[in-house]
Amino acid sequence: MANYLVPKIGVAALLCSVSFINTAFASDDLDALITRAKSAAPAAISDNATVIVKGKEVIKGNNGWTCLPDTFPDDGMPMCNDAVWMEMLDAMVNKKDFKADKIGISYMLQGDLGAGVSNSDPYHPNPKKADDYVETGPHLMIIVPKAMLEGLTDDPSTGGPYVMWKDTPYVHIMVPVADKK
Repeated sequence: MANYLVPKIGVAALLCSVSFINTAFASDDLDALITRAKSAAPAAISDNATVIVKGKEVIKGNNGWTCLPDTFPDDGMPMCNDAVWMEMLDAMVNKKDFKADKIGISYMLQGDLGAGVSNSDPYHPNPKKADDYVETGPHLMIIVPKAMLEGLTDDPSTGGPYVMWKDTPYVHIMVPVADKK
């Protein structure tokens, strides 16, 4: 699962991240990235999770969860995902179809840290200028079969759970769990 990077970035940034993979991590930097990755979920999950940094597995976990220090390259938005979420991220990165046939969970307990996204378009070229730009504090993300989303709002201003990317194969429920940091 080396290719988890969402195509929100330019070619230059992607090439920089690829070249970074080929260099050795300074142990202090790697320790900080591992700590940041694991901060995305409760310790009961992250302590035994696989950790991937810059596309490279640096810790082999044993509980089926994968933690990343960055959702997008170097954005500092850590996340911990189950296998369904990792499958969806792979599909999204590669612009492949994805259809949820079971529930998938992702933790982002540090929130999006001001990076934000378009609530309708995972590929928006400039999400901060999107009409539906949204920032979410600490949250969970839940993938469910699309039929289970009926009746849920896609309005993030309600303060409760809302649907993100509803007209895409990558649709999921955002569940805020605390105010923005």
